[in-house]
Amino acid sequence: MADISIQRSREEAVDQNPEQQGCACGEHDGDLPELDVQTIPHAIRHASIFGAVESLVPGGGMIISATHDPVPLLMQLQAKHGDAYSAEYLDQGPERWRILIRRVA
Repeated sequence: MADISIQRSREEAVDQNPEQQGCACGEHDGDLPELDVQTIPHAIRHASIFGAVESLVPGGGMIISATHDPVPLLMQLQAKHGDAYSAEYLDQGPERWRILIRRVA
């Protein structure tokens, strides 16, 4: 296991190891990550989803999966970020909705 060092800022951490891109855990997601939002407690669900979506790099994407059509979430994403993200339905119910969200800019 690699040594762990704690930095005061992201910039300081990048300065320590400039060739490293992304997470230092050594793992890599080859496929689009899929987040089943029903597993997130309701009180923090939208904040958690926004945290995941906002962490996407330009061109990156993820799939959110829900037991209902997440129209309010998609409206919030549009209101907060405009056209910076695109949303495409992969499945539209009746039991599961799956939406590909991609960071455009």
